[in-house]
Amino acid sequence: MTMRRDVHEELRARLHEAAGSHEPDRERILARIERGMTGPAASGHRATRPPVVGWLRVAGATAAVAGVLAVGGYAVASAVKEEAAPEQREVATSPTPTPSPRATSRAPAPPVDPAPSSSPEERRPSPPPSRPPSPSAPQRTPAATEDGPVWSDGSVDPHSNDFWAQSNVTLKNREQLTALTVRLRIAQTGGVSETGAWRTLPEGDFTLTVAEEDGFLVYTWTLREGRTVPAGEWVFAGQYDHDRGGRDAGADRYSVTAATGSRQLSVGGGFAAVGGGEGDS
Repeated sequence: MTMRRDVHEELRARLHEAAGSHEPDRERILARIERGMTGPAASGHRATRPPVVGWLRVAGATAAVAGVLAVGGYAVASAVKEEAAPEQREVATSPTPTPSPRATSRAPAPPVDPAPSSSPEERRPSPPPSRPPSPSAPQRTPAATEDGPVWSDGSVDPHSNDFWAQSNVTLKNREQLTALTVRLRIAQTGGVSETGAWRTLPEGDFTLTVAEEDGFLVYTWTLREGRTVPAGEWVFAGQYDHDRGGRDAGADRYSVTAATGSRQLSVGGGFAAVGGGEGDS
């Protein structure tokens, strides 16, 4: 590509130089035309031609000279045009010019904030709404209570299972009792039905009744008239079936009324929860 450009440049320089140095010899051309018009005729026919023919010859010669000059100028123009063409093609195929610094140095417009500006106080996140206090778990009735020389406790027997249970009322008295009634109330939580009852005191000293009252299965032991309970620790147990699964004894209750001579005593309470078995709430 470089060699071809050098050749074209040299040719163009030479043509320019030739065109600049060429000056037609007007006087010589006119002298030749005049000699052709006034010279001796070679034959009689040339002498007898009318003057119009001579002027035509002058016009033709002038046209010939003009043609020579035109051809020379056309050759120079063609060479220059041929040399300029590759450069124009290179410009046409050049990559897209880079943007001007004025176009690239302009800072981007900030985004429009649709929300109105607010003060720092308003932009502070509001504290989460206070959670309403959860209702406290219902308080279980204490299982153990005491009144004077009498103390009692309620519990679900650890041998209870998913289908059957036993609730125990433990009684301790430091003095002899002349009257005693123990009442055990088992809430009807589903499928509760009596399967038996026992106590550690003599069977003949007590009467036992089992009944359903107001959604409870009720066991009642009553000391017979004329019998007494010596000081000691005793157990009264009620047994029952229930629906399959761990049963909640939270609604079960017991009560004990007793007498020592003329003094009336009363204790009672609920049933302590037993982990994984009866009494779980």
